[in-house]
Amino acid sequence: MKSSSLIASRSLVRSGNGIGAGLLRRAVLRQLANLRHGLLLVHEGSEVLHFGTPQSSQRAEIRVNDPAVWGLVAGNGSIGAGEAYIHGYWSTPDLTAVVRIFVANLDVLDAMESGLARLGRPLIQGLHWLNRNTRQGSRRNIAAHYDLGNDLFEQFLDPTMMYSAAMFLRGDDSLQRAQLNKLQRICEKLALQPSDHLLEIGTGWGSMAIYAASQYGCRVTTTTLSREQYAYTERRIREQGLEDRVTLLLEDYRDLEGQYDKLVSIEMIEAVGHRFLPTYFEQCARLLKPEGLMLLQAITIRDQRYEQARQSVDFIQRYIFPGGALPSMHKMLEVISRHTDLNLHHMEDFGLHYARTLNLWRENLSQARQRLEQLGYDDYFYRLWEFYLCYCEGGFLERTIGTAQLLLAKPGARPLPQYVQPSTLA
Repeated sequence: MKSSSLIASRSLVRSGNGIGAGLLRRAVLRQLANLRHGLLLVHEGSEVLHFGTPQSSQRAEIRVNDPAVWGLVAGNGSIGAGEAYIHGYWSTPDLTAVVRIFVANLDVLDAMESGLARLGRPLIQGLHWLNRNTRQGSRRNIAAHYDLGNDLFEQFLDPTMMYSAAMFLRGDDSLQRAQLNKLQRICEKLALQPSDHLLEIGTGWGSMAIYAASQYGCRVTTTTLSREQYAYTERRIREQGLEDRVTLLLEDYRDLEGQYDKLVSIEMIEAVGHRFLPTYFEQCARLLKPEGLMLLQAITIRDQRYEQARQSVDFIQRYIFPGGALPSMHKMLEVISRHTDLNLHHMEDFGLHYARTLNLWRENLSQARQRLEQLGYDDYFYRLWEFYLCYCEGGFLERTIGTAQLLLAKPGARPLPQYVQPSTLA
């Protein structure tokens, strides 16, 4: 099986059933008593505990299946809660609702992270430091997630194989239609022309490069660090007969050379890391011609939470994206201003679209559960990814995290493009 050993190797806390279990339970319940927004029901045996505001319309409930949950949460905060869910120590009919309750009560969540959980933080942060995004580290970090297997991602992504926020322009848009909307929007913002040479940093499974080359007739150079994605995209390019228009590279963005008319990077910046943000934007600016345009799609963290997030490690960084780091809008614009000659020309925030995208991915994952087992992805893996998708969906719904497209222009960019109307969920 493809997940049990990984989860066991990264989980640091397993206490909760021995001496002191009652103390750990009481410590967690004392923190839950501070919930003010929403209502959380905790079922344990025949007992039902109520936390929060009884009349609230935002409700969630959990069932404690194993008292080991208290030790994990007390000893490792939100990471421990995720580990406990993966091991089946607690369950819920609506995982996203549980996440939303805690995101709506960030003071309680922060207190849980700073209690006993702080004792394990130096070790977790030390392990995370080993995942820093040097050239070698970036290849290792990308492989840890994107090389899990193309067969996994095929189970929950739509046929475009886009693994980023879609744009729902109509209420009845399918996931595939919404992803195509996103690709079209990007090309329109960049004002792509057949004469353009477009550089893409972060190939994914090739949809952006193939769409731009086939629909707009431009040349595309695209690079990835994932060998699985490289092989998949190489096959797609060959099947589409686009070898003369699309050049596929297996290179680090820091090693790219030349100059391009346009540049696109879709949710790759989250793999750059805080330390390398100046390097990333400097390189993007260097790779653009004096009149060039860059379209960046980024997942962002709320400005007010950036510094705290920069100095901590969360469940996603621990189990899903080693080396991952969300920038804030303020931080990106600060780095762009200080380190490049790029100017922000247009910005579109569409975080709620990501919540819907994640919800549809989770539905697809659920429907593919039996197939995942046949492919070797066990129950631990399924619950890990279920927790990951719900964790992110709750963050977007509560707007602690967002997603945005930024159109950045070099000083010589003339004329600058116009745009279509904003999307319906923005």
